[in-house]
Amino acid sequence: MQDNYKNNDEQLNEKGLIIGRNPVLEALRSGREIDKLFIAKGNASGPLVPIIEKCRNKKIVIKEVPTTKLDFMCGNANHQGVIALIPAQSYYSLDDIFSAAEENNEPPFIIVCDGIEDPHNLGAIIRTAEATGVHGIIIPKHRSVTVNATVAKSACGALEYMKICKVTNIANTIDNLKKRGVWIFGADMDGEYWCQSDYKTPTAIIIGSEGNGISRLVREKCDQIISMPMCGKINSLNASVAAGVLMYEVAKQRKGI
Repeated sequence: MQDNYKNNDEQLNEKGLIIGRNPVLEALRSGREIDKLFIAKGNASGPLVPIIEKCRNKKIVIKEVPTTKLDFMCGNANHQGVIALIPAQSYYSLDDIFSAAEENNEPPFIIVCDGIEDPHNLGAIIRTAEATGVHGIIIPKHRSVTVNATVAKSACGALEYMKICKVTNIANTIDNLKKRGVWIFGADMDGEYWCQSDYKTPTAIIIGSEGNGISRLVREKCDQIISMPMCGKINSLNASVAAGVLMYEVAKQRKGI
């Protein structure tokens, strides 16, 4: 391993980062392309040994750098002494998502994020989606968080197994999904009780933004609005929590979990 590190912030800005032990390890296990591994000086033992060994086997360049450099690279996030530098995030197409469902011999199960702005929320949605059998997640190109290092960290490795599709227009994408036989459920207020719906057919669930919910046009295009009654004094759940409840209901109906 080399101790010297030449600062190249332009290179870092053009690429993505995976931060933390578990996310980096999952990226290696999944076969994700990694350009370089950065570890904090003095941390080449203990919990990082499996990561370092896998990188050596894959002939990935490993660099030891000061902890302060890692702090700077990830904006003082909890990197646990390790950061992987990866090529820019590759997104999938709708066809890729439908192919994943077909390969599993299952009706498509898709999450559509309509304006999620908090990277922790998107990361949590990705993590739960991977655990509940979602075949892909659709996000918009504009007015939404992109898949960045914070999203990857929050997803705790699940990003490596989830197909993320970025689209220009959510409303047009919904029309496309409908043409392909997908029933569109919008999670919003004043809808039908979520447990009374049938999710065994091709299903897409729309999760709205943290502050405004799903947009008016998207709501109008939904086949059905579903809601979760609130028993307390607040009138809504965190976006990732609501998404988690709905995803597990789908998994319960489809897989009996």
